[in-house]
Amino acid sequence: TGGNRVGPARTEGGPASSGCVVVEPVLVEALAPRHGGARGAITFKPPVTLSCAMAMQVWNWLDDALLPLTRGHFDVDLTGLQVGGGHECRRRNRAGAGPLSEHATGQALDIFALDLAGGRRVMVEKPADAASERFLRAVRQSACGAFMTTLGPGSDAAHANHIHIDIQPRRSAASRFCQ
Repeated sequence: TGGNRVGPARTEGGPASSGCVVVEPVLVEALAPRHGGARGAITFKPPVTLSCAMAMQVWNWLDDALLPLTRGHFDVDLTGLQVGGGHECRRRNRAGAGPLSEHATGQALDIFALDLAGGRRVMVEKPADAASERFLRAVRQSACGAFMTTLGPGSDAAHANHIHIDIQPRRSAASRFCQ
């Protein structure tokens, strides 16, 4: 995709490495909007390894929902995402046993903050004001439509400081898990 900085990525084993395989891994440093209007690419800090399918879904969500929401709420462009938990070989919620996390396959991303033009940062854990709270509610709602799973503050203790999004297939293609 033009203007996007992605490249081949390595996958590494870990405590549950038998299932820690990322299909078509890419290292995402930044994604450029398709429809223009933004003053540049949205950077990912730090760069994160995702499956190509997850990177494409995030790119679509940025373009279709996140950029318009940022402009609508703050009249500025989104410039970056403070992220974590792309590919990471581990179990769900960092438990010692149980099913692998979608992070183990590069099909998940955690968002801790959104950086806006002009230097404003909207923290997921502690929004600074009512406008930031409204914006984060809209971001989360849009993620619920774009991803198979969306978890954030209030869903459980493991997601108190970030929004988790993933593309884990569900029993029904129309089914979503949103908390």
